[in-house]
Amino acid sequence: MNILETAKLVLSGISLLVSATGRFVPSPWGIPIDPALVAVVLCGVPIAFEALEALFARFDAKADFLVAVAVVAAVVCGEPFAAGEVAFVMAIGEMLEERTVAKARSGIARLASLAPETARLVEDGGERTVPAAALRAGDLVRVLPGEKVPADGAVVSGSSSVDESAITGEPLPADKAPGDAVTGGTVNRFGTFDFRVSRSAADGTLARMARLVESADAGKAEVARAADRWAGWIVAAAAVIAVAAWLATGEPLRGVAVLVVFCPCALVLATPTAIMASIGNASRHGFLVREGDALERLATVSRVAFDKTGTLTAGSPEVAACEPVAPGLSADALLRLAAGAEARSEHPVGRAVVRAAEARGVAIPEPESFSAHPGKGVTARVEGADVAAGAAPPEGDGAAAR
Repeated sequence: MNILETAKLVLSGISLLVSATGRFVPSPWGIPIDPALVAVVLCGVPIAFEALEALFARFDAKADFLVAVAVVAAVVCGEPFAAGEVAFVMAIGEMLEERTVAKARSGIARLASLAPETARLVEDGGERTVPAAALRAGDLVRVLPGEKVPADGAVVSGSSSVDESAITGEPLPADKAPGDAVTGGTVNRFGTFDFRVSRSAADGTLARMARLVESADAGKAEVARAADRWAGWIVAAAAVIAVAAWLATGEPLRGVAVLVVFCPCALVLATPTAIMASIGNASRHGFLVREGDALERLATVSRVAFDKTGTLTAGSPEVAACEPVAPGLSADALLRLAAGAEARSEHPVGRAVVRAAEARGVAIPEPESFSAHPGKGVTARVEGADVAAGAAPPEGDGAAAR
């Protein structure tokens, strides 16, 4: 909400408070002016214009139209306070709805922030920096350690471990080798690799996720559509009852009272606001909701399937057991060598080995030499022994693979 909107609501609220005390403002014509007219002008006039535009441009006579009629009728009947009060409440409701929608859309901004602004385009044997949005399918891009992957594609050369937690929720880095797919917005943790872009940034995973959230519309929910339908009937019923009350009592003020009471602010504003608030809150917690109708369908859900890692489990690796297979090698000795090899590693599995050694009180030696093999593991010389930490390497491959 901008400064002008805030000032409008503040002035309207003050004018209603002054009017409630019965203090009128003198005018040059000798007729005291009710301060509540300030709220009528600031909040009621915009509503009236919107109602007229909807009526004549879209033939839509719903909530705004009924509010406009109630405000005008109240002023004509000499009840500016009631008119200002209705207009002020409606303006407050619209402000809350705008803030809720803005919060819901903030999830899109966070998604967009995952994508880097530039990329290293490899061509003619060299590389140059280009806007990430300019990448097209087929471009060859280089990613250095610590940089974000600018687009979707497949690794052509090099290997590394890529942090995909922002996209998949998986906390452990995924090892990448030639032929493996990479996703825009993920973070390269260790090695350098080149990849071939498969989709432009506008058609990539991040962009599609952003469009998914952006397409979420509270008006798509069945309860919101029902509210709109009922609002139309309420407008018609209010008009008929207001006219009937006026004719039956001979007092126009009775008809105005009917219009004011019938104003469906809560019905029309509360439903979409509640849905958009739910969508926004879900996006802040990592859940993307495409449309409001999906929230309603949750009420009928009887079974739920969870992605285990990071949802039902902590997603942080821990050493459960240390079982040496070499004769004469104790568990503590094996852990000492492994922790020494992993002491300089940043890989989550390596850090888990170091934490396990510390927890068992095992002294961790300083490695005499250390080499990290991105996407594969580490090799080190610890206390005169050559140590390779990682999973068993593929047959015929002498390097350790994590």
